[in-house]
Amino acid sequence: MDSDTGTLSPATAPATRPATTTPFHGREDCWSEDATATLIEAWGDRYLELNRGNLRQKHWQEVADAVNARHCRSARTRRTDVQCKNRIDTLKKKYKIEKARVSDSDGVYTSPWPFFTRLDALIGDNFPAAKKSSPPVAGVHRNATPPIWALYSPVPVGPRSATLKRPAPTLPPVPLDDSSSRRNFSAFAAAAIAAAEDEETERSSIGSRRRDREREDGCRELAQAIEKFAEIYERVEGAKQKQMVELEKQRMQFAKDLEFPRMQLFMETQVQLQKIKRAKRSSGTDSYS
Repeated sequence: MDSDTGTLSPATAPATRPATTTPFHGREDCWSEDATATLIEAWGDRYLELNRGNLRQKHWQEVADAVNARHCRSARTRRTDVQCKNRIDTLKKKYKIEKARVSDSDGVYTSPWPFFTRLDALIGDNFPAAKKSSPPVAGVHRNATPPIWALYSPVPVGPRSATLKRPAPTLPPVPLDDSSSRRNFSAFAAAAIAAAEDEETERSSIGSRRRDREREDGCRELAQAIEKFAEIYERVEGAKQKQMVELEKQRMQFAKDLEFPRMQLFMETQVQLQKIKRAKRSSGTDSYS
């Protein structure tokens, strides 16, 4: 602990970091350290398999399946491919901030973030260490105040002499308090990370609601299509049964129409035969008498 500034020195910063993270019960999609570590491991394996290329949707789905296989306790805690991608984007933003802090400290500052080492091994080449900005600032201070001989030179300098009448800008030396600038930077970084996580949460929740709504609409449309198909099938079957009944009635009527003349012809034939038999009998009786 520095007595003058009241801030943690880089050497003692990791020791004073709280051992556990207080769970936040306000969100259902908050990531634990274990789930985040599993996510980085699954994503890193596929990232290296693709020669540090971008992952496609099927790869993100594999990452989500790997996370859910270890940390999914219920349907509410199940991660989607979109949530995993958004979480990796947030981790990249935080890594970029931590990388800048380490680079600006010339190796004095050691990041206490538990995922910094793993991400640095994966994407460290994508974020080269930026040069320190203190030399350019010092150069600006030297150029901001013109030399004495230039202010009091008897040689006329034309229209530019009007600039000599204005007071030279007086800028405070940089840095005055390195610990305060680090504290402000840490506060800004924490605010940026919180804003990014809130944006990620909102985007994920909106995407989840949209997918749920699309899934419900799809199921509803499928049910309506099945119902319409059933109605059409029922009407077709009813028409088919009705047509079969009508055809059976016509067949029976046709058979009846054919049977009636046949029976009538048969009866007439029998009557004629009886008449012939009677005529023969009567003629035979007359011949004997």
